[in-house]
Amino acid sequence: MAKVECSHCKLEFDESVMIKESDGNKELYFCCKGCQGVYHLLNSKGLDSFYEKRGNTKLEPANISFDDLERFDLEGFHKKYVKKTKDGFNEINLIIEGIHCSACVWLNEKVLHQTPGIIEATINYSNNKAKVIWDEEEIKLSKIIETIRAIGYNAYPYDPAIQEEKAKKLRNDYYTRILVGVFATMNIMWIAIAQYVGYFTGIEESKKNILNIAEFALATPTLFYSGWIFFKGAYYGLKNRFINMDLLVSVGALLAYIYSVWAMITKQGEVYFDSVTMIITFVLVGKYLEILSKKQAVDTLDKIMGQTPTEVLVIKGDKKKLEPIENVKIGDIIEVKPGEKVVIDGIIISGSALVDMSALTGESEPILKRAGDEIISGSIVLDSKIEYKATKEAKNSLLFTINELLNDAITKKPHIEQLANQISGYFSVTILTLALLTFFGWYYIGGVGFEKSLIIAISVIVIACPCALGLATPMATLVGISRLAKEGIVFKEASRLETMAKATLLALDKTGTITIGKPLVTNYKKFKDFDINLLYTLVSSSNHPISKGVKEFLKEHFENLKEIKLDSFKEIQAKGVEAKVGDKKIIGGNLELLKDNNINFNYISKSSLYIVSIDGEVVALFELSDKIKEKAKELIDNIHKLGLKVVMLTGDRQEVAKEIAKEIGIDEVKANLLPQDKAKLIDEFHKNGEIIIMVGDGINDSIALAKSDIAIAMGSGADIAVEISDVIILNNSLESLRRAIAISKKVFIKIKQNLGFSLIYNAVVIPLAMAGYINPLFAALSMSLSSLVVVGNSFRLYRAKV
Repeated sequence: MAKVECSHCKLEFDESVMIKESDGNKELYFCCKGCQGVYHLLNSKGLDSFYEKRGNTKLEPANISFDDLERFDLEGFHKKYVKKTKDGFNEINLIIEGIHCSACVWLNEKVLHQTPGIIEATINYSNNKAKVIWDEEEIKLSKIIETIRAIGYNAYPYDPAIQEEKAKKLRNDYYTRILVGVFATMNIMWIAIAQYVGYFTGIEESKKNILNIAEFALATPTLFYSGWIFFKGAYYGLKNRFINMDLLVSVGALLAYIYSVWAMITKQGEVYFDSVTMIITFVLVGKYLEILSKKQAVDTLDKIMGQTPTEVLVIKGDKKKLEPIENVKIGDIIEVKPGEKVVIDGIIISGSALVDMSALTGESEPILKRAGDEIISGSIVLDSKIEYKATKEAKNSLLFTINELLNDAITKKPHIEQLANQISGYFSVTILTLALLTFFGWYYIGGVGFEKSLIIAISVIVIACPCALGLATPMATLVGISRLAKEGIVFKEASRLETMAKATLLALDKTGTITIGKPLVTNYKKFKDFDINLLYTLVSSSNHPISKGVKEFLKEHFENLKEIKLDSFKEIQAKGVEAKVGDKKIIGGNLELLKDNNINFNYISKSSLYIVSIDGEVVALFELSDKIKEKAKELIDNIHKLGLKVVMLTGDRQEVAKEIAKEIGIDEVKANLLPQDKAKLIDEFHKNGEIIIMVGDGINDSIALAKSDIAIAMGSGADIAVEISDVIILNNSLESLRRAIAISKKVFIKIKQNLGFSLIYNAVVIPLAMAGYINPLFAALSMSLSSLVVVGNSFRLYRAKV
């Protein structure tokens, strides 16, 4: 049977199994779908010059499986792993298999960004997790997976259980390769000792040859089995015109191996098989420890979603049925038994129980929840059965929202990380150039001979470490994000850590931020008899803390209250509410609201006022005070020590705001502010060169939050405030606010330390290697240790005092 040559890999094969197609006047033949896919990908990306540069060199067939691609487009797969963005695009989190360094991240992102239909593609180097957003009308998910596989990587949907299984398989693979390397290295060291002793004291040529062959036998499996990881990474890097860390290790070890084989066969010069095994083994051990460290940091984030039930017990009439959480609708009644985790947000309608919310807020003390109280996903019911009504779907509940925010956070790169990645991208090319210059310099100018020149050049290649530079930012960022998450502080983007660390001004809303956000009635005056149910209906229709405080007072002091149907209801921001019942107009709010409605009424008080008017006549007045949060003064002092100026922005009256500010030591107060006034002040602060952190929890804070550099929402705040914020503090604590700022500053310091160490390390050791003071053995050890120093320094954030 006739043989044909594959148009991609150049291997010959039987024409009976070929894939044939026509490209204009040229016939194309492929041995497999993998080669066909790679050929078309390189041509579509404008990389077809690869075939000219390759010449007649034969390649390994691209054994890429395309058999399972259809499953990525199935409805069930999309329902489980794909979600819709606000703009109507599809979004998925993938794990990219085969990423070794920041260059791999760069390559995947570049190819995906060039693919039509892909809106966004960001990959986090520390855990290989990719966030991909695409337009399903232009491209299918199966095509995206095919594109990733075609450049030598693999992708599968992120799932903590699957990820753990894959991570275990990867660890076992590394462990086996390390065992081979360590076994060979330990044995080759004994042989090397004999070689060195013989070198100085004399040794018979025949015995020296036997020792060389023994070292060759040990070095070969180490290089080509244990070191296969580096060759594979280098191959795909070169195939896509990118020089990475794997290429530096592969070239250094392979040059030493080839020279040693030549020296062994020709019996000229010395062999360096010991350096080959040690280069591969040391760097492989360093890479393995790096993988374990990254996994440990990511596990901290995955614990938030750990052991989450996939089904809940739904009550429908007299029947109870286990339903998948995706099928639960708003209004469904759910039963939760002691020891079970709440996975959907809702309001308790029956029963009471102690609830553990420590996974979300960091608070160790259980909280008693009764009928009428809100219960949030992530809570664990401790002692009694409860029934509650779902107020959100599972995908919009707090637990899943937090998980999504954390996933987004670790894929968004800080500016300083983007800069580091750009530097490391050029780094490897520079090192190979320096190594080549070093070889020619020593060989032609130094006159030390081929062997010595080659060994010095190998040392230059091996000792340089772009990996440490690439790890400097993502490791510190990942550890910082995971520590903050454990303390109930959720960053939506890791890049915000850098911005927060540089902040100069902290703007605080008063209600719910400085105070507990639950004003209590301290004085009640009734000027005229009226239907108390009108007022009860009015305050029940508003979510403002003042209205809630009045409502609680009415429930405590009046019986048989009932809500009346309102014909109209309107909330006036920062002033109050108004409504109509029949021909009656009811107003409830502050003095400004009365003034706007031409109602003359004067009352002086240091407390917040809620004045009730019916048909233009004031009938009642409530004075309310909000309790300042515990240790607020001490915490504001500590924030000052962190170098930030503190300003209070509030819609409350000047007298109330100044009294609170004076008590806790706030620098500046801006009171009687409407939402647009707060936003204007943020703009003014920006003009003065301030980098602003804004903290708020209400709808009236939303514009100012959107305009600030860092928007922080307290977890109990309005949904819109939480949605547009950059950081969410789940436990509503000012201490957590201080810790967020302090930890972000620590993270930024660690990033600068890591980058500084990486740059100084390379600036010192590369000239030493070029000068011939470092051998390949020490170079391999130094390279691995430099990466481990960066990882270890980042992990100190877990124990850092703030």
